Amino acid sequence: MQITFTTGNKTCSAELNDSVAAEDFAARLPLTLTLKDYAGIEKIAYLDKPLDTRDAPAGHKASAGDITYYAPWGNLALFKKSFGYADGLVNLGRFTGDYAVLFQSSQTEVVITLV
Repeated sequence: MQITFTTGNKTCSAELNDSVAAEDFAARLPLTLTLKDYAGIEKIAYLDKPLDTRDAPAGHKASAGDITYYAPWGNLALFKKSFGYADGLVNLGRFTGDYAVLFQSSQTEVVITLV
């Protein structure tokens, strides 16, 4: 599933995997979210209700460019830098092109749409 993140007049392309959680996320699109910096490693935004993670592994080792969901907190997490394994982190997909624009300020409003 192809999605886009749009901020201002810039668009970033991404691809979701075929997991139940990614399908649940895609079903909620379009979404407008405010991404906030978290520890200089990722951008996060809270979702209005939890994603369905019934088929998800116990955790994930995030790489730069990963689009994930952190189940314990109920937030979307977009990784700028690679990060170690985290229990409860669910991989939803990854960016397929340049996504640096999402990390240029500490807070960024994005519109996420299904292509």
